[in-house]
Amino acid sequence: MITVKNERYRQKYHIMPPQGWMNDPNGLCFFKGYYHVFFQYHPDSAEWGPMHWGHARSLDLVHWENCPIALTPGDSEDKDGCFSGSAVVKDDKLYLIYTGHNYLAGTKKQEVWENQNIAISEDGLHFQKYEKNPVITSPPSDNSTDFRDPKVWFEDGLWYMVLGSQSKKREGRALLYCSKDLLDWNYLKVLAKADLTANEGYMWECPDYFELNGKKILLLSPQGIAEEKGIFKNLHQTGYFILSDDGNQVIKSDFYELDSGHDFYATQTCLTEDGRRILFAWMDMWKADMQEQADGWAGTLTVPRELRMQGNRLCTYPVAELKALRSELLFTQDKFIKKTSFSSSSHALEINAVLDWGKADTSIYFELNDEEHSQIFIVEFCPTTRKAVLKRKGVDGKRQASFSLKQQLELKIYIDSSSAEIFINGGESSFSERFYAAGKLNLEFSSENLIKQKLDVYCLDS
Repeated sequence: MITVKNERYRQKYHIMPPQGWMNDPNGLCFFKGYYHVFFQYHPDSAEWGPMHWGHARSLDLVHWENCPIALTPGDSEDKDGCFSGSAVVKDDKLYLIYTGHNYLAGTKKQEVWENQNIAISEDGLHFQKYEKNPVITSPPSDNSTDFRDPKVWFEDGLWYMVLGSQSKKREGRALLYCSKDLLDWNYLKVLAKADLTANEGYMWECPDYFELNGKKILLLSPQGIAEEKGIFKNLHQTGYFILSDDGNQVIKSDFYELDSGHDFYATQTCLTEDGRRILFAWMDMWKADMQEQADGWAGTLTVPRELRMQGNRLCTYPVAELKALRSELLFTQDKFIKKTSFSSSSHALEINAVLDWGKADTSIYFELNDEEHSQIFIVEFCPTTRKAVLKRKGVDGKRQASFSLKQQLELKIYIDSSSAEIFINGGESSFSERFYAAGKLNLEFSSENLIKQKLDVYCLDS
């Protein structure tokens, strides 16, 4: 098993692998007093490899402990990987529902076949694969061999599963199944599919279906969406459709990007003990430059975020529990000023900013620099276009997000050793970014005119 050789980029309060590679969050749930987060994991190297399920748990969504590996590939149904899936509680037991990934022997292009499987635990730590796996052996006849990432929920006396997939016409789609007991599953229908004449993707991964404030949400990560008017610029996207039913068929809204940063993919949600719907995402992107790989690990998750609906907009905002991380007030200010700069030797920060716009056509800027004052990224908030534009160094460094124009611009920013998450106006837009910098961080809020800046910056505990 690989070991971590350098701690320089290790996160202080985000979930990350103890060593090796991490990607998608899996199996979010609350079971026997703990919140559980599983994740795609390769413990033997800092590169993607045969997928295991890593595991962390928490009493409060803030302080996390590493747990034993939950799933290891190698059985006949998952010989080349235990791919993504979800978790549910039934009869005081925890059920993991996951995709078995298998390569066809003797194929030059590594053709695959996939199936769906179950593992069961009584204590939430030790899991036994179901002896009659797989519980779903093959996709519908008009589907490609890609059908994976089961998300399961209970509704009106039945268990339902939505699966990400691709038709033989190369249209992304979500498949719907149902079961009385989690073990015997029946295929119902295509819940929703991409329009081949629209920009909706050829393969849909990591689907999640839920209702929030009366809206039916299909959250997923499509592959194959092209850049469009400055958005959808990542290699693959994550976003949502709002679904409705006219009695004959499911009608989709437009596809909306959920987070506008460079590093955000493969979301999954669950309900908290008190009924809030929360979300985690992989805070990286395929083919990104992960400098931590040289140190023996790769990948991290976002902070847990609560989901809220504002009209037809799905918003994400850090859960209130994160306030428990605050250790000291590093910086505070409430005055009219053009520019505020401060530095921190800590890379674990929470920044709360309320900024008056001043003149109606004047932009506000937030800039993060390293110890040598070399720019890591800068975000311009423009009131005339109602767009936030983030720029960072390197190829394809620009991202943008829209926001509503209010009397004040409200920002909540979480910075960790190698990540930044920026939430705009209560989470109506956000940027998730990885960065790599040693030494002190220098931060700056500015405008061309005098504006009122109310800032509170906290150092956070590990």
